[in-house]
Amino acid sequence: MKKGLTETVTGKKLYGEKRKATENKCHFQLSRSASIQATVVTFEQLEGMYTFFALRSIEIAGEFVSYRYPGIVTFIFTAYTVYLKSPMITSDKLKKIKLTEELIRKLPKVLLHDHLDGGLRPNTIIELSQQHNPSLPENDPEKLARWFHEGANRGNLTEYLKGFSYTIGVMQTEHALHRVAYEMMEDMKKDGVVYVETRFSPLYHTKSGLSYDQIVESVLRGLKDGARTFNVKFGLVICAMRNLPPSSSLEMAKLAVRFREQGVVGFDLAGDELGYPPKDHFDAFHHIQRNNFYITIHSGEAFGKESIWQALQFCGTHRIGHGMHLKDDIMTENNEIIEMGYLSRYVRDRRIPLEVCLSSNVHTGAMPNLRYHPFPIFYKNGFRVTLNTDNRLMSNTTLTKEFLIAARSYKLTVKDIEKLTLNAMKSAFTHFPERLRIIYDVLKPGYAQIMKNELDKLDNAHRQKHSEHQKI
Repeated sequence: MKKGLTETVTGKKLYGEKRKATENKCHFQLSRSASIQATVVTFEQLEGMYTFFALRSIEIAGEFVSYRYPGIVTFIFTAYTVYLKSPMITSDKLKKIKLTEELIRKLPKVLLHDHLDGGLRPNTIIELSQQHNPSLPENDPEKLARWFHEGANRGNLTEYLKGFSYTIGVMQTEHALHRVAYEMMEDMKKDGVVYVETRFSPLYHTKSGLSYDQIVESVLRGLKDGARTFNVKFGLVICAMRNLPPSSSLEMAKLAVRFREQGVVGFDLAGDELGYPPKDHFDAFHHIQRNNFYITIHSGEAFGKESIWQALQFCGTHRIGHGMHLKDDIMTENNEIIEMGYLSRYVRDRRIPLEVCLSSNVHTGAMPNLRYHPFPIFYKNGFRVTLNTDNRLMSNTTLTKEFLIAARSYKLTVKDIEKLTLNAMKSAFTHFPERLRIIYDVLKPGYAQIMKNELDKLDNAHRQKHSEHQKI
């Protein structure tokens, strides 16, 4: 450590006397009315962060304090710049970190768009089919996984959705629903996901006589058991289907609101967009809005920007599922925006999150290939973009793989992955204090530590190479 830095909320800098190298605490003091309160942040929480992380913590603490202590008169935060053996992190150094699948899997991640019935393990499908007797196209786990992926990868949404008849077919009992939900949480843990919002439609799980309440309760039990076992946070989104009568959508909306205190965090409209505009389900969205609840809608995937406009202005959605056809409202040249329409301006200005699913968009035919995907246009021009899996079984993917695809296709760095992850956590439907906790207690420290470790490896390798060169 070099020099203490005291910075007030007004931006004035006051330099104090030097501290001993063994100083292990930094304080920020709060003055609220006549009382003085002090909060202590241990040095260990800052360990491994470089100079700009220490300075950035001033902003972080300010956001936290302004939320916890409204009416603050003075905010003083003392932060010590951390000079360890490694130099300050720069963009050039970050580009040297090789983004391998193993490294990305270690990074803490957030997943907002994942279908529960699109992510079953092939072995689970086979075992559950033996109990419920639906015939399967293959009875070997590897062959069955290949069948799902090859069937989905036909460039057509209708063909892509056919595999769901088998996954949904084995999810018709309380035991099966619990198992699928629990295993999904375990899969998230293995993939480095710290918060997930999974979604499904109870409308398709009544063949064995279960009520909608029993269906949701079974899934929530599996998610909660998985959360306790694997320490992954979750939210459940209830889906209505655009190709079914609007009355069923209203029923799903009421179901979502009824379970909002048990783990349901939002409501979605899914299914084929072509011929099924979201405004047909207005009553369902009105019910959600009247109850101050949260909405995400599949839109701009298989239909144009009009679907996105309806989702926003008729249905009041808070997030856009997929949203690739927002590009239709943007004129670009070499991925640089030349002109924007009012819809795309609105989406960017209002920070409407886009739930982008790269692999799925190619498999369903929404995009011919990744070269034409608008992700880099959205991301590089300030839209709030998130990366997601959609259907892990059908697309043979994980969130780690989606980030790896994006990194290789669009030259992302680890800092880009961090930004996309923060975008997702900011856009989650869980409550504000929980979002803050995950961002500042899990994501930011996790990325800082991993970046430090990787840069240390690079520095050690460089020193070793230099030492060997000197010996020669």
